Amino acid sequence: MVIDEKTGLVLEGGGMRGVFTCGVLDYFMDKKIRFPYTIGVSAGACNGLSYMSGQRGRAKFSNIDLLEQYDYIGVKYLFKKRNIMDFDLLFGEFPEHILPYDYDAYFSSPGRYVMVTTNCRTGRANYLEEKKDKKRIIDIVRASSSLPYVCPITYVDDVPMLDGGIVDSIPLLRSMEDGNEKNVVVLTRNRGYRKTSKDMKIPHFIYKKYPRLRVALSNRCKVYNQQLEMVERLEDEGRIHVIRPEKPVVVDRIEKDVNKLRDFYQEGYECAKKMF
Repeated sequence: MVIDEKTGLVLEGGGMRGVFTCGVLDYFMDKKIRFPYTIGVSAGACNGLSYMSGQRGRAKFSNIDLLEQYDYIGVKYLFKKRNIMDFDLLFGEFPEHILPYDYDAYFSSPGRYVMVTTNCRTGRANYLEEKKDKKRIIDIVRASSSLPYVCPITYVDDVPMLDGGIVDSIPLLRSMEDGNEKNVVVLTRNRGYRKTSKDMKIPHFIYKKYPRLRVALSNRCKVYNQQLEMVERLEDEGRIHVIRPEKPVVVDRIEKDVNKLRDFYQEGYECAKKMF
């Protein structure tokens, strides 16, 4: 396919399944494939930042090598920090000291980069961009990655935010609304996958200050399955290109098996290679 000024790159989340996306993006960087517009949600937003700064291998390092070294996921962090992950490491030590993020390269990159969060007050997606303020970038990507129930609410511009995947796990429609007539969508699930769990009404004592957030959480599975159906329909019509795993995924959202993660990263790299 030919990438022109109206081509968008859409990055799904999926927690640790995002290592598939890391493989895709590293292939893009190896082949100097750049998009004028990229939009990412949750893990896709995190991995997309390294793509935007051109730091090949950085996202893989954070998802695999850093996990192997620091074991930053687990119930122990829920007791210590009220968070299933060590966000102080991931959004503090890592970008500032361990493998510093190249903010200058990101600020000077010509493409637009959009990160998706969920506004707790409205229960709707917020689509945020930032190319000047380092702190606001970290606030946005941290909010986009803050899973409901197991991560604390993050504030961006004094607005309470959570994981963008609550309401827009695959922000393809937003890319189209922003003028992109062609889109490459990177998914972290195989074709035909659907959530089988049933949506349930969220009790009033959970997020009691945010009733619209509870409504969004109560419709999460239905909305995600509708998005998957839309993606497959547009793909069959030849209107979008999709890069996704070719077989059922064995990597969990909070996967800690680094061998599985390495294999899934490599699968992402090979799937991108096949398309391009």
